Amino acid sequence: MKRFIDTFVNIWKIEDLRARILTTLGFLLIYRMGSFIVLPGINSEILAATAGEAQGIAAIINQFAGGAFSRASVFALGIMPYISASIVMQLMGVAVPAIQKMQKDGESGRKKMTQWTRILTIIICALQAPAFIASQVPAEAVANPGIWFNISSTLILITGTMFVMWLGEKITDKGIGNGISMIIMIGIIAGLPTAFLFEVDSRLVSGAGGAVVLLLEMIFLLLVIVISVLLVQGTRRIPVQFAKRIVGNKQYGGARQYIPLKVNAAGVMPIIFAQAIMFLPASLAGFGEGDATSWLVTFSDPTGWVYNVTFAIVIILFTYFYTAITVNPNQMADDLKRNGGFVPGVKPGKKTAEFIDSVMSRITLPGSIFLAIVSILPAFAMIMNINTQFSYFFGGTSLLIMVGVTLDTLQQIESHLLMRHYDGLMKTGKIKGRSSVGMSA
Repeated sequence: MKRFIDTFVNIWKIEDLRARILTTLGFLLIYRMGSFIVLPGINSEILAATAGEAQGIAAIINQFAGGAFSRASVFALGIMPYISASIVMQLMGVAVPAIQKMQKDGESGRKKMTQWTRILTIIICALQAPAFIASQVPAEAVANPGIWFNISSTLILITGTMFVMWLGEKITDKGIGNGISMIIMIGIIAGLPTAFLFEVDSRLVSGAGGAVVLLLEMIFLLLVIVISVLLVQGTRRIPVQFAKRIVGNKQYGGARQYIPLKVNAAGVMPIIFAQAIMFLPASLAGFGEGDATSWLVTFSDPTGWVYNVTFAIVIILFTYFYTAITVNPNQMADDLKRNGGFVPGVKPGKKTAEFIDSVMSRITLPGSIFLAIVSILPAFAMIMNINTQFSYFFGGTSLLIMVGVTLDTLQQIESHLLMRHYDGLMKTGKIKGRSSVGMSA
């Protein structure tokens, strides 16, 4: 306990770190306050009474937006349009040579990519905002429905998303950690207390299992968090040797480093893609009737074995696909050869690229399987009669995002402490974050 208190005292002593943490908390507070500001012209009481519970993709957006989606807030669309635009630009970087060249142009290329992403974000918001107003805002909750309400609300929703994006960029520049990821995480965490209280009420007050079942749930949740940490942090290190150069009386190079290949290089993107595909059957089932759509309804049951087996297979396939477009063995091999590095026992160039590709293929299989298992755990939690809201925290995108962002934030704090000759957050060892690798590939 004393070490824990001393660590917080050391954090508070570092002026720059203290300012960054307070700045981050301030921007996150602004975001949370804005998520409760309802669009002008909407009666929040009537909206709460008439609007149904968010389902499907709307439930996921509402969870990431911290409930702002269901409240018809000015931040209702949240940061998801920016995430969608970033994904589109990343995928286009593989297929479009002009964008691929832009990605390699250093700082100037990064600024152009950021500008294009912002423009694409506005376009996506302009398409999503009218759909949100038409599907999520009941007519009886609007004081003066009409074209002017739709236009003004669309402009406000676009502005709200751009403001949230600006907050994320400011957290990245002046705060601590990745601002966009922290905004998503704070939206997810916002629903945790309510979901947990509902679960406690159902177990202790309503008598559905009692304290023993609740304790077992907490132990299982802790176990899932540990597995998620291992999945996020797991790496396969490939040793790299750099050639020695003697200039005058000094020797340069000759250092032995490594290339860290992550077991789950794709992150949570395969889950997001797979969820988008799994919502298609439910959407198509709404346009048909009778036996012709019965098989679509089967694929729409999140607790059914057909849905979960298909969901797991799609995640595994997307993990391989996304890893293939984000990890480029040929570029790694060229960079090593250009800098005088080589993998011991492997010829530079094409052989090194084939070696890295084979290692990546082998470690992606267990990584994708573990990712699929973690993704379908909420379905098993629902089958075990765990509250629907609370079951989402037993796996899936929500848990992986919280684990990843928390580890990255702790690693940032530890870097500041170690840089100023203070002890790290852990008594032994260091927190292995994204910047703790030996060599960036």
